[in-house]
Amino acid sequence: MSKLTTEGSFAVTSSAWPTMIRELLRAMRPRQWVKNAFVFAALAFSEERLWRFWDTQIGPAPLLRVIGAFVAFCMAASAIYLVNDLVDIEKDRAHPRKRNRPFASGRLSPTVGIVAATVLIVTVMPLAYVLDPGMAFLAVLVSYVAIQGFLYTYWLKHVVILDILVLAAGFVLRAVAGAVVIGVLITPWLLLCMLLLALFLGIGKRRHELTLLENGAGEHRRILQEYSVPMLDQMMSIVTASIIMAYSITAFLAPVAPQEPYPMLMLTIPFVIYAIFRYLYLIYLRGDGGAPDELILKDMPLAGSVVLWGLTVLGVLLLFPN
Repeated sequence: MSKLTTEGSFAVTSSAWPTMIRELLRAMRPRQWVKNAFVFAALAFSEERLWRFWDTQIGPAPLLRVIGAFVAFCMAASAIYLVNDLVDIEKDRAHPRKRNRPFASGRLSPTVGIVAATVLIVTVMPLAYVLDPGMAFLAVLVSYVAIQGFLYTYWLKHVVILDILVLAAGFVLRAVAGAVVIGVLITPWLLLCMLLLALFLGIGKRRHELTLLENGAGEHRRILQEYSVPMLDQMMSIVTASIIMAYSITAFLAPVAPQEPYPMLMLTIPFVIYAIFRYLYLIYLRGDGGAPDELILKDMPLAGSVVLWGLTVLGVLLLFPN
């Protein structure tokens, strides 16, 4: 009888594995890994040759190392998402959408989340050292985990304005990581673009939360009581104009593309302007903006503008070498 009981318990446990793994992957938010594409920014605006895959002196090519950096940031970000959801499990249950998350809904055990987050962090650190034995990339990754995973989760997300700035800083750190892992200097204008774009997305997300939750916004997240829709709209106007100007200057001064007879990367400016205007349209007329990563994946005009921007940058780098 004991043997049958043991076998029966094993069968139940085995059948639960697929569900647990599926819910764990959902909690790791693979759709939001698209944010880590910021690590590729340094490649697009540096003098590195994208098509060199291996160098006898420096080892893996810049492109391969940046891909590794992308993987590392995906692992670190997923660990942070797990920790953040565990900390906010009760607050998420008061949110009309977030209450369906694996931990808040009870479909995934908090113990599984703790173990998974620990494994991800323990694994990603050696990977960071392999990508850059000089440890500059590791330092940036540790800073990202410390700021986003601990300072933001336990403190800074409750401080008005700083909560948005800290989230934006995470995008800047991704861009810096992409530069240090291949050992190139990154233009301050590009960093400013990353910061402004992240602020643009962060403000849009806060505005969406306010309009979605209305009077119950403070119950879900106390910091939302410190914001108002008119205030966020004013901030959005300032950031929108600033990001177009900053990106234009970045395109004009980028050393990777020829400057004569005119800066070739200026060809990418229309795609950036369209993407920003399209995103504003989705925020103000469609009521979206709560999940920028999902918008990029599901809105074809927005996704198309991003793809065309990337193809244009690649075309300029390949067809007009500096």
